Amino acid sequence: MADKSVIERKFEQGLFASRWLMAPMYLGLVVSLAMLMVVFLRELAYYAPQVLVMSSDKAILAILTLIDLTLAANLLVIVLFSGYENFVSKLDIDDGGDRPSWMGTVDFSGLKMKLIASIVAISAIHLLKRFMEIGQADADAAFGATELKWLVVIHLTFVISGVLMAAMDWMTARSGKKY
Repeated sequence: MADKSVIERKFEQGLFASRWLMAPMYLGLVVSLAMLMVVFLRELAYYAPQVLVMSSDKAILAILTLIDLTLAANLLVIVLFSGYENFVSKLDIDDGGDRPSWMGTVDFSGLKMKLIASIVAISAIHLLKRFMEIGQADADAAFGATELKWLVVIHLTFVISGVLMAAMDWMTARSGKKY
């Protein structure tokens, strides 16, 4: 096999280096994570003083809101670390043993599954919150029967998509092919 030309080699090096164009996007996800933290703290500050006079339903809704925000933040961290390591560069950090066990082991297929699982969980929490608000005048005005029906349809679409993605990954693994 003949040696590659200088032009081809330089082109391939430039193409490979272009992955660094993703780095600012991951930095943007860090900013998004900080934004979610601010929203979480704002929600916590809003609900905490009400805890002694809050009904159990209101407390559950408040907790579901905080869980929803936390799951979204977890999703951001997974995409941030896994995406960076899969598509840009390995994180070469001295973590003092604090490195999460999944870091460096989540491939694109695993990232897809973690992503869809997080989306399904977030969707389920959002749907549960809406169902718990049934009968409340302000919630009924915003979420009538039609809106609730669409929330269920969208959630089921996420669930079915996740099952189909898992089935495709399973079939690909069984076939022994790498994509």
